[in-house]
Amino acid sequence: MQVAASHVAQMRAVIAAVEEALAAPNQGAALGVFYGYDFHLNAEGAHLIEINTNAGGAFLNTLLLEPQQAITIQTDFLEMFRHEWRLVRGDAPLKCIAIVDEQPTAQFLYPEFLLAQHLFEQAGIRTLIAAPSELHLRSDGIYCHEQRVDLIYNRLTDFDLQHAAHLREAWAAQQLVCTPNPTHHQRYADKRQLAWLTDRAALLAAGIAPATIEILLRGIPQTKIVRADAADVWWTERKQWFFKPMSGYGSKGAYRGDKLTKRVFEEIMQADYVAQRLAVPGECAVSLKNGETTALKYDLRCYVYNGHIQLMAARLYQGQTTNFRTEGGGFARVIKL
Repeated sequence: MQVAASHVAQMRAVIAAVEEALAAPNQGAALGVFYGYDFHLNAEGAHLIEINTNAGGAFLNTLLLEPQQAITIQTDFLEMFRHEWRLVRGDAPLKCIAIVDEQPTAQFLYPEFLLAQHLFEQAGIRTLIAAPSELHLRSDGIYCHEQRVDLIYNRLTDFDLQHAAHLREAWAAQQLVCTPNPTHHQRYADKRQLAWLTDRAALLAAGIAPATIEILLRGIPQTKIVRADAADVWWTERKQWFFKPMSGYGSKGAYRGDKLTKRVFEEIMQADYVAQRLAVPGECAVSLKNGETTALKYDLRCYVYNGHIQLMAARLYQGQTTNFRTEGGGFARVIKL
């Protein structure tokens, strides 16, 4: 996948502007690993459609790179986790990491858990892959069976840890480092933040610099919180919008307005949703195994740590939203022109 330098430059500017607008003091706190800034690219520019704080696929995408580039980025990933640890624990040794997800061996991206485990263990850090139910809270912290866990690499989509109260308690009591954690999701990935980031008046009132505001408004499609008392207006204008649940992930419950049935629309009006101005994704030609060529949509994910883009990857798909079911689709390497 080839990406124009102008698009890359705009994405960097938008990410920097978001980081500036959402910045908060992080003294003694982890920053959060693998933020995923997802963009649609088209003739009008780069459009930030979503921010994720537990974006998957980074380790897998290093396999698409040239060997030396892959080694460099994997080294960056390792240093990122060490930096997260040092921010909270200083010079104390990092002895054990737990990669945590529900039913991890059944997860679609389980192979990248294994890649991460291999990378950490090569660096001398014991690494466990576990479900929350395998972790237990003791007086001095979280244990996985009989091994005390220092840092949790959090892959759960239970962003607030509501169903893993023992993990939330240990994190809140600073008995372990959890990255990303509920604070990161609330600050960056709650989709109401997209509405704030595209509200000129709110940004000005918050003291955001005018130049930063212009970058945000050009680079993020207008986003609004959906309210049922404006249902008639939303139905009339639905074809201009893309509807997303505030707490959704993985494109679940997301709909293009022009594809909505009246029944689904009414369900949206009774739920917690935002609507984002439709920014059409780019398309590219892909050769299939049978020799035929087809056009697939794509978005571009920037894996970001502390405002720095570590890796870019494209996701190819057909349909309303990204998925890994499309023949010829999935992750693709990005080449910057």
